[in-house]
Amino acid sequence: MALKQKVDGEIKSAMIAKDKVRLTALRAIKSMILLEETKEGFNGVLSEDQEMTLLTKAAKQRKDSADIYQQQNRADLLEVEMAELAVIQEFLPAAMTEEELTAAIQEIITQVGATSPKDMGKVMGATKALAGKADGKAIADKVKALLNN
Repeated sequence: MALKQKVDGEIKSAMIAKDKVRLTALRAIKSMILLEETKEGFNGVLSEDQEMTLLTKAAKQRKDSADIYQQQNRADLLEVEMAELAVIQEFLPAAMTEEELTAAIQEIITQVGATSPKDMGKVMGATKALAGKADGKAIADKVKALLNN
């Protein structure tokens, strides 16, 4: 089932349950999907990669906002952002553990034949398969650490 249909079903459930925070997060996801579908040159159906990209973007936005609210001691707004983030993460694949991420990046480094920090660009280009499974910053940090050894 496509993400749009899943979100629509969840919106109905959230409306029946009168869960405002969940409803807000689901509507934000649906809005992102609709915006993507109305872009010029769109072919009609979002691919799974495009759906993951949208969800990852939405999750990152919530994390960034939560960080700002935490720095400003705004617990009320922080709580809302974290609740919305939890809803968005339900649609994302399970995040990779530190060990899984290290193993995957080590394999990519071996495949591309990277030997030094100069090869970081080649390695980062090959990490596109990890999108949605791990945070981009975590991937970059791990690549940098492994190439510096």
